[in-house]
Amino acid sequence: MHTYVVLAYKESEYLEECIKSVLNQKYPSKVVVATSTPNEFIQNIVRKYSLEIIVNPNPGRGIGYDFDFAVSCGKTKLATVAHQDDIYDYEYSDLIVKAYKKNQDSLIVFSDYYEIREEGKVYSNTNLKIKRILLFPLRSRFLASTKFGKRLSLRFGNAISCPAVTFDKDNINTNDIFKCDFVCDVDWYAWEKLSKKSGKFTFIKKPLMGHRVHEDSTTTEIINGRIRTKEDLIMFQKFWPNFIAKFINKFYVKAEDSNN
Repeated sequence: MHTYVVLAYKESEYLEECIKSVLNQKYPSKVVVATSTPNEFIQNIVRKYSLEIIVNPNPGRGIGYDFDFAVSCGKTKLATVAHQDDIYDYEYSDLIVKAYKKNQDSLIVFSDYYEIREEGKVYSNTNLKIKRILLFPLRSRFLASTKFGKRLSLRFGNAISCPAVTFDKDNINTNDIFKCDFVCDVDWYAWEKLSKKSGKFTFIKKPLMGHRVHEDSTTTEIINGRIRTKEDLIMFQKFWPNFIAKFINKFYVKAEDSNN
């Protein structure tokens, strides 16, 4: 019922660790590797674990297009795009599938997460606490099924961690989830779009995967270039009048410092 699509890019030192984590699961998920940058490094790791590699036939169009391609590579009803720098706990797919079976009208099923930093696994900091507060409405099965509840969890920022999300491919258009010209907020853009559709955002409050924060990550690079600030404002304007969006965005910039 569930597939991990490991999205590989160039030569990440963490790719093999990610693959090991998705192969070592309580629930026997399928695993494939998708890439827009095929190279010998990726080929060698894929060959080592006898995995299928799927090469994007239309590379270079942008991050959002790469994500949509990765979702489409899922071999099953449920698909998780595993980011190459991240890791998944032993119970991730097992609990995701169980939660889905209880909520089969779900658009997405996702878990809480922890951060992986130089000092190790971090389960609580200011950034994570704020995101958990924002996600509180989705603990209600009723609110998680309503447009109001889904958008309430998104209107003050993007609290849903993209690599923690599993998609129900039957309930959404997998060719048009992330597709946009953004370079950072492609996931927030996707959740905002999906929040308008009929269906549930099913949230598991237990941290089931680790998102790596390091100086070479794409997120860090984008924040340092302040590209994210511009995209954040566009997203806030989808939920608020312009003057309120600008006010919120000034405070939101400070949260980015947590990623440094």
